[in-house]
Order: sequence, then structure tokens, then C-alpha cells
Amino acid sequence: MERNEGYGRIATDESLRETAHHGSEEYPFRYYLEDIWLFDFHCIDWHWHPEVEFVLIEKGTMELLVGSERYTLGAGTGIFINSQVIHRFEAAENVIIPNIVFSPSLLAPEDSLIYRNYIQPVLDASAECLIFSADDPGHREILDTMAAVFAVQEKEKGCEIKTVEMLLRLWRMIYENTDITEKNAAPQASVRTQAQLQIMLQYIHKNYPYQISLDDIADTVSLSKSSVLNIFHKNIHTSPIQYLVNYRLKHAAKLLAATQISVLTIAHDTGFENVGYFCRKFKEMFQLTPSEYRKREGLKEKNEKR
Repeated sequence: MERNEGYGRIATDESLRETAHHGSEEYPFRYYLEDIWLFDFHCIDWHWHPEVEFVLIEKGTMELLVGSERYTLGAGTGIFINSQVIHRFEAAENVIIPNIVFSPSLLAPEDSLIYRNYIQPVLDASAECLIFSADDPGHREILDTMAAVFAVQEKEKGCEIKTVEMLLRLWRMIYENTDITEKNAAPQASVRTQAQLQIMLQYIHKNYPYQISLDDIADTVSLSKSSVLNIFHKNIHTSPIQYLVNYRLKHAAKLLAATQISVLTIAHDTGFENVGYFCRKFKEMFQLTPSEYRKREGLKEKNEKR
């Protein structure tokens, strides 16, 4: 399920790249109005995209996990997330976030002076995200401009030229708030680490029904177990084995909701040798037993058909 299409979950490929198309080739821009609480597990799960993203917290308090950092952010906060930065949003309540995702090429052709001097330096800067506080007078203009961009999307049709005009103004302010001299000290290392993480995730996604050890995961990228643990903790804040268990549980939940296969069979088919362990971990994640979850999802489906 793609973003803002009935919620559920964010769709990604095996590298965690978001698969949704944000706009079109002619106009690579998309506006969303979302409530994080309505997504599976009350989060917009780990993902990244080549586009940049601006988010404004309209209501509630959320957790932003970006790269190796975690931020607790409240209403009125604005966020800029740079291109190709892996991130996740979590909520413990209803959190309304108007947001835009767009290609920087919308602002200027990639071979132009504007792109080279003002857009590419921000994309290349080491800052993975910028956070703008409603309590900081210096951030007021940025937050007002973000709100104005969102307001145009909600109230007007044929607003493309107004949108681009305001995005250029917003980008100028982002450029002025970014230390463009602070380049990533080791860009090749960062790219390599991202590639290694993607290879390991792909291995887990392909082989989750089978028995997988930390050694097996480390062997896919020829790294030590400690290096693999560090990559997972730094980038997605969990261990490889915990990620594997959570991935299995999510697949089990889909099978429980969509089929009448027995709990024992589902446990075995998703890689759990011990059904008692499966049931215990399932309840930890979903706050329901597998049978209770299946019953709840069945009732939900009946109500939706009425």
C-alpha cells in the first residue's frame, strides 16, 4: 500500500527504497496529508527515496529516526530530510503531518548554474536532516513558507507555478541554513555501508522462512559479526536477528489475516521452529495472540464490506 492510499504500510523494495512515484516526470512533486497513527504499528517504517522531503508536524508528538539519530518532535516543528537518507516516523498518538516529497530537479535543470551552485551543495552536505523549531524566531520564515506550500496544495488547483515559486524561496532558506562546507568526510564509505546493509536485508527477505544465523548474514558481505551489528544498530536501530524476527512476524500476520492456515503451520512457514516462542513474540509485537489477531482482522474485513 502506497502512502496516503488508505494507509497500512509504506511500500519499499528490498533495499528499503520507497516504491511510490512522487508525482510524474513532468512534475516530480507530491503532497500528502497523513496521520502516522493510522499506519501499521503506528509508524511510517524505514525507507529512503532519491527525492527530498519536507514535513510539518501539525498535531501531536512523534519520534523521528534518521540515520543513527532519534529526535522527539512536537507540533509546530518543521523537518527537511535530504535525498537518499533512510528514516522512520513513530507515533504514540494521532500525529498529523502534511508533507511534500519532490525531486530537486523540479527547481532547476541538473546542468544549470542554479542547480550546481545552490541545489547540489545542499544534497552533498553532511546534514541528513534539518529541524526547525516553532520556538526559534530564526526559523519562523521557513515554517511559514512550508505551511504556505501545504495550504496551496489543499485549496487550489493549477497551483504548480505558485508551488515552484515558494519551493525556490524555501530552498534558498535551506541553503542559507546548511553548512555547505561540511561535506561528508567519507562519502564512499557511506555508500559502501548502505550497499552492504541492502545486501544483508535482501538476504533476510529472501531466506526468512529458513534458519538464518548472524554468521550467515555476515557472510553475505564478508564482514565480521561485530561490524554487521554496528551497521544495523547505526542505520536501523536494531540487531540483524531482531530485524529477522520482526520481518517473520509481519509475514505471519499477513497469513493469519488472509488465510485459514493453522497457527502451527504459519509459525513453521515463517521460520519459527517453536510455536510457543512464535506465539510469545507475536503477542509482544501485536499485543494479541495469533488467534485473537486473526479474529480481529476477520471482524475488520466484515465491517469494511458492509
